[in-house]
Amino acid sequence: MTLTEERVETGTRSSARPELPWRTVVWDDPVNLMSYVAWVFRSYFGYPAPVAERLMLQVHTEGRAIVARGPRELMERHVDAMHGYGLLATVERGEAE
Repeated sequence: MTLTEERVETGTRSSARPELPWRTVVWDDPVNLMSYVAWVFRSYFGYPAPVAERLMLQVHTEGRAIVARGPRELMERHVDAMHGYGLLATVERGEAE
């Protein structure tokens, strides 16, 4: 009986969908200057100035921007780093694209 249960579990794992990528979201706040947010995106993520400016403006005008995509553990490290810079950031599960 135990052998059958193990086969069922193995079968379930093999038919599971691959995990969708996770995303790091930076949120607008009333504290940080736009120039500082763009500087953080350039310094930490290594984005070129035009990309950093576009993401900063998205944070400012839309209230949030997705700044990175990838495995959950990496996105959690990015969120911790953003918190270290004083920015509001969260991790969210990606959607099928």
